[in-house]
Amino acid sequence: MTQREAKDLIDLETELSLRIVPAGQAAWDSTKLKATAHTKASRNSEMDLSPSDLGDGLSSESQSEEETCPDKELVAAIMKRRAPPPLITTAVWEQYYFADCEIKIKESTEFYGAVVWPSALVLCHFLETNQDKYNLADKNLIEIGAGTGLVSIVTSILGARVVSTDMPEVLGNLRYNLTRNTRDRCRHEPVVKELTWGVDLEEKFPRSSTHFHYIMAADVVYSHPFLEELLATFDHLCEDNTVIFWTMRFRFDKENKFVDRFQTLFDLELIYDLPSMKIKLYKAMRRRKVGTETNRVE
Repeated sequence: MTQREAKDLIDLETELSLRIVPAGQAAWDSTKLKATAHTKASRNSEMDLSPSDLGDGLSSESQSEEETCPDKELVAAIMKRRAPPPLITTAVWEQYYFADCEIKIKESTEFYGAVVWPSALVLCHFLETNQDKYNLADKNLIEIGAGTGLVSIVTSILGARVVSTDMPEVLGNLRYNLTRNTRDRCRHEPVVKELTWGVDLEEKFPRSSTHFHYIMAADVVYSHPFLEELLATFDHLCEDNTVIFWTMRFRFDKENKFVDRFQTLFDLELIYDLPSMKIKLYKAMRRRKVGTETNRVE
C-alpha cells in the first residue's frame, strides 16, 4: 500500500467514525446480562473506528503522517464525545448523520439483525458520496437483510423507491425505524416486507412484475447455514441490468467460499477494501453470457 493510499484509507475510516453518535438510556433486564454483554462486546469491537486504532496493516510512515496531521487533536476531541451508555441495555438508541439528516436508530442486542454493523456505515457512506455516479432518485431498490434499516433509510432519503426486507422477528423494529426517520423526508415512502431467503420468492416477488434497479446488502454473509438460500435470493431478484451493492466483513473462510460461489452467477467489482475493518464493498451485476469476458475478484 502506498503512503497516499494509506492516508486515503485513514481519511475514509475517520469520516465514517465521525458519523457515529451513540445515545442510550433504557433500563436493562438483568436476566439477559450475559447474552447481552457478549453481543455488545462483540459489536463494540467491530464498531471501534477510532483513527488511533487504524494502524494495523499500515506502514510506519503512514502512521507518522497521521500523527503529524494538524487536525489530529480536533479529531481526538470529537471522538471523545462518543461515549457508551452508562448501562448495558437490550434496547439501545444510536444516532448517525447521512444525507444531511440526523438518523436515530433503535437497536436490540437480542438479534444479530437488530444492531447496526459497520458494513452498513460503509455502504451508506459510498452511496451518499457517489450520487453523481449512482443517482438513486426514483429508482426501484430492495434491501435484503435490512436489520435496523439504516441503509433503507439513507437510500429513501436519497430518493429511491425502497422495499426493505428481513425475517419476521425483526420487522417490527425495522418498520419503526423506517417510519421514524423517513416521515416527511422522502419523496417515496419505504415499504417493509417479510423475506426469508430462498422461501416463496416467486410468490412474494414475481419476476413478471418485480423489477429492481438496485439491490443492497450489508453484512448478510456470516456464519449461518443459509448461504445457498441467500445466493438463490440474489439470483431471483437480479435482472440483467440490476446493480448489486454488497458490503461484508470477512471473519471466516466461509465468506471467501461464498464469494467464489457468488461469482458463478455474477460479475464482481471491488469498490472499497478496508483492511483495518476487514470490510469490502462490492458492485455486482448478472454475469455476462458465455463467450464474453468476465473479471474475477479475489
